[in-house]
Amino acid sequence: MNTNRPDPTRPVSHGGHHEKHISDYVRILYKRRWIIGPVFLVLFVIGVFNALQQTPIYQSQVQLLIEKDAPNVATLDQMFQSQDGWMSDDFYQTQYRILQSRSLAKLALDNMKLWDAPRLGSGPAPKTTINLTGLLWSAVYGAIDLAKRPFQSEPPATVKADASIPQSGETAAQSARIAEFLGGLSIVPVRNSRIAEIRYTSSDPVFAAAAANAVAKAYIQQNMEFKFATSKDATDFLSSRLAEQRKAVEASEAALQAFKEKNGTVSVADSGSNIVVARLTDLNVALTKTKTDRINKEALYNQLKAIEGTSAMDALPVILSNDYIQKLRSDLSDLQRQQAQLAERYGPRHAEMIKIQTAVTSADAKLRLEIQKVVESVKAEYQAALSEEQSLQSALDAQKTEALSLNRKGIEASVLQRELDSNRQVYESLLQRTKETDISGERRSTNIRVIDDAEVPSWPISPNIQRDLMFSFGTSLFFAIGLAFLFELLDNRIHTPQDIQTLLQGPFLGMVPMGNADSGDTESPLINETVSANFAEAIKTIRTNVLFSSAEDGLHTIAVTSATPGEGKSVVAANLAIALAQTGQRVLLIDADMRRPRVHEIFHIEQEPGLSNVITGNAKTADAIRHSRVDGLSLLSSGHIPPNPAELLGSKRYVDFMASLTEHFDWAIIDTPPVLAVTDSAVAGRHASGVMFVVASDKVSRQAAKDALTQIESAGVHIIGTILNRVDLVKHPYYYGSYYRKEYAKYYVKA
Repeated sequence: MNTNRPDPTRPVSHGGHHEKHISDYVRILYKRRWIIGPVFLVLFVIGVFNALQQTPIYQSQVQLLIEKDAPNVATLDQMFQSQDGWMSDDFYQTQYRILQSRSLAKLALDNMKLWDAPRLGSGPAPKTTINLTGLLWSAVYGAIDLAKRPFQSEPPATVKADASIPQSGETAAQSARIAEFLGGLSIVPVRNSRIAEIRYTSSDPVFAAAAANAVAKAYIQQNMEFKFATSKDATDFLSSRLAEQRKAVEASEAALQAFKEKNGTVSVADSGSNIVVARLTDLNVALTKTKTDRINKEALYNQLKAIEGTSAMDALPVILSNDYIQKLRSDLSDLQRQQAQLAERYGPRHAEMIKIQTAVTSADAKLRLEIQKVVESVKAEYQAALSEEQSLQSALDAQKTEALSLNRKGIEASVLQRELDSNRQVYESLLQRTKETDISGERRSTNIRVIDDAEVPSWPISPNIQRDLMFSFGTSLFFAIGLAFLFELLDNRIHTPQDIQTLLQGPFLGMVPMGNADSGDTESPLINETVSANFAEAIKTIRTNVLFSSAEDGLHTIAVTSATPGEGKSVVAANLAIALAQTGQRVLLIDADMRRPRVHEIFHIEQEPGLSNVITGNAKTADAIRHSRVDGLSLLSSGHIPPNPAELLGSKRYVDFMASLTEHFDWAIIDTPPVLAVTDSAVAGRHASGVMFVVASDKVSRQAAKDALTQIESAGVHIIGTILNRVDLVKHPYYYGSYYRKEYAKYYVKA
């Protein structure tokens, strides 16, 4: 046998973390192909059936250009603006809501004369079958819209009408007809433009086009009526206000004329009183200026008084702008710096220190004196400004008295004149606006224009057979694959050697294929008979790994067990014994499963006498051990089934019996009961070199295998390794492709 061949079934000390590869997922899909195929086929057929059963839905659309239109009466501010929303930021959203209003729907239904029609349109009525594809698309679009909503700065593109709330004055039939009409209407704004699309969907293509055009026509009509009504209201209001203002102008003119006639004044504004008024104005301006100057100087003086003698004065602009003070401060800083330098070399009583101290004191005194002069200067300026203000105030008071005494009649005449001018100006403005409003009311214009009229659609928008079939294909495949992975996730059985290495974390001895691919499956295939090359090679690989794991001399005793019954441990034990005997070793196969023995059935020998007879002393060892047809292999069946197998395997007689085999055999393979069923395997394993744990593929749960190994380890038994048994290479060739390749079998076929 070529042992240089890389074998993925070599023993591994302990499995680590397994990095998932794409091939692992492909194996899962291949393994679950009998789930994926039917589920995909059923879902896809349902999707195709629903797509073909849907009623064709047609959609027609009108493109409208909606401009922001300023109100006709705009000069009188917002007085007559009943169209405030048209100039606000939500102008277009308001228009979209108007397009879907019940009042507009009523107008469209009136124009189309559909109140008494049996149904809207003459096309086929929509079917009530469940549309699986439509529901799936709705779910997808809903999820996308929900995900995009936090990032949207604008409202959703399509605005559907809310026709569920009837208005007053509607009958039940009218409310139902309006709701039915609005159900097919949707408004779709074209992003970054002033265009909106009026879309109408119906099972009748002709009605879809007619309804879209009717909504556009009704919207333009309603808009023009709204403008006309607004213009008429403004005209009526202006006309009434114009008549009132005309009377006010006439009254003002009569009052001014009566005043002039009574006081004998022709033109008071041209008399000498105008000089007094001008003088009064000049004094008022001068006083205001002087008062401002006095307030500023007073504030500066108060600020200087508040911080006088503190370091905060240095930051005042009046101090900072004085060049002489800044020079004195610079000289003082230089002297202080020199004083600090001399202080490092001389004491305070040194002549140089005294000299520099005198200079510093003198400079500081000069600086403070100059600052004081600035303060006094500010004070003097403040007092001068105060005196000037008082003088001007006295002159202003005197001038006021003179102006009041000389021009009282002129002032009264000016008041009447100003009132007359104001009333006349308002009257002229109202007269002009009234004429403009009359002209704009006669001009029937609108800010809405139809770009493209709705046309009868040639093809339905729903169902989109190609899209629905593609979506049905994709969703069916997705759900089928998802179900396959769900089954794989819920399946906690052990399948591959990788499961053993990562989950059980123990040495892996090899993988045994299921059955006999060459001559048909058998109950208990033996490698000394006609078996498949894969099966024979797997047993030989396990034999090699066992030989490498037991290099010491003497009798090697290996207990073979499993977690649960029916995992093929007896067949593995029998074939391992045969494989060891074929290498020239002296091997004894012992059936220690005294509850459900299998060795005598596999080799077709008598069950008694056997192991139980030898331990109890009812038979001699030489009489119980039988030779097999394999050279070097001897057999010891279970014997009579006792009531206490565990006690027999733990007795001193069993220990002595095993010790007596040393002189006659090199290997003793012990077939023991399952671990989770009884404790016999743990008892027998304590007196063996180690335990070989057999796991049946696709049969044992991971937790059961873990519990069995934990129970064995708790008994202090050495675990040689684990074997994955009954691997179905025929059913899942790709699933186990990375562990056992077909080329291996071809290589070992005899020529």
